Amino acid sequence: MIIRETIDSFIMIKQHDHAFLSGDIMKHVKPTLLESDKFFDDLILAAYQHDRSWTKLDSTPIWNDREKKPFTFSDYPLLPKMALYKIGLNEIENMNPYSCLLCSLHFCSFFSQSTNQDCLSFLKEEADRQWHIKKRLPEIQDQLLLQHFRLLQFSDDLSLYLCLNEPGAGIANEHPWFTNGFKHTEMFHPGNQPLKAQWLDAEHVSLDSFPFIDDFQVTLPYKLVSKQEIDDSGIAEAYENSDLEKQNIVLKK
Repeated sequence: MIIRETIDSFIMIKQHDHAFLSGDIMKHVKPTLLESDKFFDDLILAAYQHDRSWTKLDSTPIWNDREKKPFTFSDYPLLPKMALYKIGLNEIENMNPYSCLLCSLHFCSFFSQSTNQDCLSFLKEEADRQWHIKKRLPEIQDQLLLQHFRLLQFSDDLSLYLCLNEPGAGIANEHPWFTNGFKHTEMFHPGNQPLKAQWLDAEHVSLDSFPFIDDFQVTLPYKLVSKQEIDDSGIAEAYENSDLEKQNIVLKK
């Protein structure tokens, strides 16, 4: 779950809805940025499906007593999260091996600096998965795979930028993850620097180098969950009883 807190409520966004936004973003990438159009549809599928592991976890949010708010994707307990990562990757591999390879690389990047034994075991298992997929798909080219991996990361980060920031947030109030732009996007910027986004107003976002074919609109589903109702009914019931709302955002040149 992606959480944004206000004075009297939590804005709660399911991870799989955020991933759907990521897929919608990926569909609009300029073909001229790509090394090749090979595997591009598989990349789009990876963007749409990369957080399917969270479908069950997000069906019933749980409360973080220490932080006095619902658990988010970043502080959710590690072991159940990793167990669902594996299940999600298995499901994606059954859909499309190349999409799974990209998602596996994406998940492994989360733990690349970890010394936790469970994380190291996960990395080893996923390295084996990646090796077997590459053996099944000998036409994979390393440079194109790297580009697709970076595009998946970018679509994920841009979607998170839209989810984590209050609509219309000024640069000084943006989420700190994006202060210096989107990591690993230099290859998509003619100035060889990270791409940066900026809210123009509550409904429009621009990028300093526009990597898309044209302006386009995305829709973000969310729930506004009252803190008072959480106190009265608990997080699970309060979330269930809250209406699903939608925010439209235009990405423009």
